[in-house]
Amino acid sequence: MSHNVAQKLIASHLVEGEMTPGNEIGLTVDQTLTQDATGTMVMLELEAMGLDRIKTDLSVQYVDHNLLQTDEKNPDDHLFLQSAAQRFGLWFSKPGNGVSHPVHQSRFGKPGVTMIGSDSHTCAAGALGMLAIGVGGLEVAMAMAGQPLYVAMPEIWGVELTGELPDWVSAKDVILEMLRRHGVKGGVGRIIEYHGPGLASLTAMDRHVIANMGAELGATATVFPADDAVREYLEAVGRADDFTEILADAGAEYDVTEHIDLSSLVPLIAKPSSPGNVVPVSEVENEDVFQVVVGSSANPGLRDFAVVGEILDGRQAHQQVSVDVNPTSREVLADLIAGGWLTSLVKAGARIHQSGCMGCIGMGQAPATGRNSLRTMPRNFPGRSGTEEDAVWLCSPETAAAAALTGRITDPRTLEHSLGIRYTRPVMPERYSVNTDMLQAPLPPEEALGVELVKGPNIASLPDFEPLPDHLDLPVLLKMPDNVSTDEIMPAGSRVLPFRSNIPKIAEFSFTRIDPTYPERAKDAAGGHAVVAGENYGQGSSREHAVIAPRYLGLRVVVAKSFARIHWQNLANFGILALEFEEPAGYDSVTLGDTVVLDGLRDALENGTPISATLNGEPLKLRHHLSSRQAAMVLAGGRIPYTVAQTA
Repeated sequence: MSHNVAQKLIASHLVEGEMTPGNEIGLTVDQTLTQDATGTMVMLELEAMGLDRIKTDLSVQYVDHNLLQTDEKNPDDHLFLQSAAQRFGLWFSKPGNGVSHPVHQSRFGKPGVTMIGSDSHTCAAGALGMLAIGVGGLEVAMAMAGQPLYVAMPEIWGVELTGELPDWVSAKDVILEMLRRHGVKGGVGRIIEYHGPGLASLTAMDRHVIANMGAELGATATVFPADDAVREYLEAVGRADDFTEILADAGAEYDVTEHIDLSSLVPLIAKPSSPGNVVPVSEVENEDVFQVVVGSSANPGLRDFAVVGEILDGRQAHQQVSVDVNPTSREVLADLIAGGWLTSLVKAGARIHQSGCMGCIGMGQAPATGRNSLRTMPRNFPGRSGTEEDAVWLCSPETAAAAALTGRITDPRTLEHSLGIRYTRPVMPERYSVNTDMLQAPLPPEEALGVELVKGPNIASLPDFEPLPDHLDLPVLLKMPDNVSTDEIMPAGSRVLPFRSNIPKIAEFSFTRIDPTYPERAKDAAGGHAVVAGENYGQGSSREHAVIAPRYLGLRVVVAKSFARIHWQNLANFGILALEFEEPAGYDSVTLGDTVVLDGLRDALENGTPISATLNGEPLKLRHHLSSRQAAMVLAGGRIPYTVAQTA
């Protein structure tokens, strides 16, 4: 039987279930990735499980998100993560070494390998022919403990690429075109696999750009073949021996098909405030721009900075524009210096920041209120930038550079006529810089056992959550629309994320972007409460704080039209029951302050009987999509108590 690349990767790691779309499958996990915004919870979960040493082939803890040190909280957490990496047997990437996804691709990515990460953009590693999936932190902790990853078998969405990208159009425009066509829900329940002759013109780092933002489509993963482009990349980063060719078989088929003629693409841009709000740049030209930010896991390659440097070379950025550059790794920074591109950027007026996520996660670089900020980043959810009334647009490096020069949203294709700038494709070095000094290898097992975890005063243990009762009588404290993101459930940014290791404190920020009164009302709702939402609830970041913190405040049930994959799994992991309306009228019938009563939950979850629910005394038709394993976890109060009970 002919297999596509995704099917080959799944089949080679399948330990439970069958590869039928919708069925739950179990996969062995070779590598894991954690970062500091989510990794502290993972390490606390390893501690709670009593794990002595990880069982994956390789796991890496990165510090790339919370780099601002305005007080002791972030540096305390960095020390904790470093000690936990030493204690449990992980690699550790120090602050300033770089953004997790491009650094991992450069140093550890390997065709044919499975990887999960407590960051939704883990899927970027699919650029190298890996099966890489973003999940919640507890999923990562369980994989480190040797357990399989359980997911619903996705459909495989084959996207055939033909042609070549024209001048002034780059890989970011490819994924923006996918978002223009399908929106932020188009990839739910699917793995996107790119194939076709158009791949020949896309480098491994171009593919990283496209794979990274598959998360914004809601896809489980994005997969590219491991072909000559991957071989050339691994040779360029000094790891030629890690290459293995993985191609789709002749005649391989896909569950869903799509075609993109690369030569037909134009510069695109995502308007505020959704990655799916995509239009041609030419349709929104001449809007004033006050900030341009270049860098992030969505455009992390040397080429993405170099092209901006070449466009700005010998010119000065517009006087009203702050041009912020975030090199994605120390290696990229070294190559920018060696190639002369950093000098061009500095002379043009760019502000050079440290290697890390920075403004992408709201750690600095907040824009002025209501003023347009163009960013080569993956997300522009409301307020994510750190400014409540923000206006963030997502674009390619070419479009960002054009705005930096003109002070307006500008189709970069017009620069040759208006400013005499001819488009050139930067020539990349045959060998990229290699700098591994800030990567700390795991300690030997006998030495690791003697390491004590370094816990600052802001690091609290995980709270204990009780099992799900058979009967719940819950007030509805929130009713939310479609596409509520985890940034709205649990904000990121410099004000909130320093409390990521302190659930009682970070819980005070739960849902405050939606309703600032929620935390106090939740505390007053003795016996728990429910919230209601529309479609695609919980899209965006994988952060499990968006589940643990509301659960700490008494959230027991979420009823929605549909859920984003990672958040839905996170709800089950921490004992919150995720239910869906069987009919659209069910959502319409709920108003704030209504009471939902659920009876016979144990029988319904254990035996598959219908959910018995009423809304203000009237029948309410609800259903769930939990597997029997997930249902048992919810009944136990979450995956940790469930696992402890199973191993007792």
